[in-house]
Amino acid sequence: MKDPRDIIRRPIVTEASTALMEEGKYVFEVDIRANKYQIRQALETIFDVKVDRVNTMRVPGKIKRQGRYSGRTPEWKKAIVKLAEGSKQIEIFEN
Repeated sequence: MKDPRDIIRRPIVTEASTALMEEGKYVFEVDIRANKYQIRQALETIFDVKVDRVNTMRVPGKIKRQGRYSGRTPEWKKAIVKLAEGSKQIEIFEN
């Protein structure tokens, strides 16, 4: 199995994801080949929390232009994780 820190790349911090934190949901960028079971195990290992549900989606790359040349940004995968009742919160903003 891969290292859990290879599966969970980084937290996504936007206005929408910050609003979801009040409901106990957290948004992460994850490895594009990872499945829901691997994401659940990685989060429980790294943050020592109990995960209730994992929803994933693939975000397609956008077309970008630089002068007359055009290309695409890479495709990536996003996971929205809901923590179980009674589980401790994930501290994203630590000092």
